[in-house]
Amino acid sequence: MSKIEIFDPAMCCSTGICGPGIDPELLRVATTINTLTKKGVSVIRYGLSGEPQAFVDNKIVNEYLMKEDVEILPLTLVDGQVVKTKAYPTDDEFAKWAGLSKEEIATVPAPSKGDCCCEGGCC
Repeated sequence: MSKIEIFDPAMCCSTGICGPGIDPELLRVATTINTLTKKGVSVIRYGLSGEPQAFVDNKIVNEYLMKEDVEILPLTLVDGQVVKTKAYPTDDEFAKWAGLSKEEIATVPAPSKGDCCCEGGCC
């Protein structure tokens, strides 16, 4: 299995899902990381606000920051190689890098036909 590292922009807390308005994307990422970790996948998340030394110590991340500034964040490394910048990984990407199927890391089951709230299909 691969080692996944995510370097987050400055946020109010380690997950970025605090305060009155929760960003659904940050919630998805935090939940997916939790699921992956429970399955034994190594996922490490560094926050610029709380762990700035990690950004300094990682030569690759430091070089990207020097060239692009903080707009490059979030930045994702897999086994020490940059695989994504300026956006969080999708569930498909997380699954691919972890060597799992998307279904194995799904946190919310897809609705079945009987679970829809509208006549004739899902809303």
